[in-house]
Amino acid sequence: MKAVPIPAIAGAYLFVPTPHVDERGFFSRTFDRETARSVGIDPDGFAQDSVSRSHRGVVRGMHLRSGAGESKLVRCSYGQVLDVIVDLRPDSPTYGNRELVELSGETQVTVYVPAGCAHGFQALTEPADVSYRIDREHDPSEDVVIAHDDPDLAIPWPLPVALTSARDAGAPVLRDVLRGRS
Repeated sequence: MKAVPIPAIAGAYLFVPTPHVDERGFFSRTFDRETARSVGIDPDGFAQDSVSRSHRGVVRGMHLRSGAGESKLVRCSYGQVLDVIVDLRPDSPTYGNRELVELSGETQVTVYVPAGCAHGFQALTEPADVSYRIDREHDPSEDVVIAHDDPDLAIPWPLPVALTSARDAGAPVLRDVLRGRS
């Protein structure tokens, strides 16, 4: 497994595994303590693992946490998604940048999303399972949601948006979220 920096988002990484493939299928390490440590990520700093299953076209996001924020490792364990990160850390050299990464069950690549970055994805297959390793226990009072169709973010979702949660559908645009945080 190797860690590859994502230049557009300071502190974000792709963790690229080396799957062992044979006639049965494959075996792949999806997390490696020493590889995480080598890029300054505390491998013992994660508090929970979660998984979501989404139908093709579903968009989940854009989400982030207030307060201390939330770092997470995100991997598509089955199917394929377009994963999106937006850097909203005011002191970051990549503030305002966004990065789009395709994650799939075939590659098992994991993306590290630093605290203070908004995150979301669109399921490109039927279904798509996404696994999350999160560094803080969930506190719903710290949830921040930004409109996935915010024209200022201009995220090029590759499919028509089939469905979002009611919370995501009613989310404010980034400009209003930032105004409320200052």
